[in-house]
Amino acid sequence: MNALSDEDPTPHTVAAVLREHGEADPVELSAHDIAEMRAVAEMLREVFAAGDVDTAAASLNRLLLLSSGPLRLSSHDGLTVWHPHLDSTDDAPWGEWFLASSCLALTVLLWNRQHPPGGVCASANCRNVYVSQGSGLPRRYCSRRCATRERVAAHRRSRT
Repeated sequence: MNALSDEDPTPHTVAAVLREHGEADPVELSAHDIAEMRAVAEMLREVFAAGDVDTAAASLNRLLLLSSGPLRLSSHDGLTVWHPHLDSTDDAPWGEWFLASSCLALTVLLWNRQHPPGGVCASANCRNVYVSQGSGLPRRYCSRRCATRERVAAHRRSRT
């Protein structure tokens, strides 16, 4: 999702992220695909912004209603291992796939952990979201870079 929050993501940069996360070639995206995926990312943001599990679940339930198809298994004609899909077909538009796949993954995280699956970066200069990594201290920032930037800024403010 964070690749889509860039000022002007290109089909090339988003395709590279998809490949990094296991999407097989060819990954062919158009400007229209990127626009649809950005709209989906904005819709998914409400799940990450939820302050509690009930709000996150309600947001996911609304988004699951928008998913196109019933739960099914796919191996992409034997090219991958069997895995679940909620999109309508293996050739569904990228926006539909992104919404369905994200909802499925976030649903499993909420179900397993019984708390919101992530959050929105607490840095005022960042719009990224993050997935919670499990137990431990609650996470507030999308990356160490944002956390460090905020600590340095707070330190500088306290010195003036």
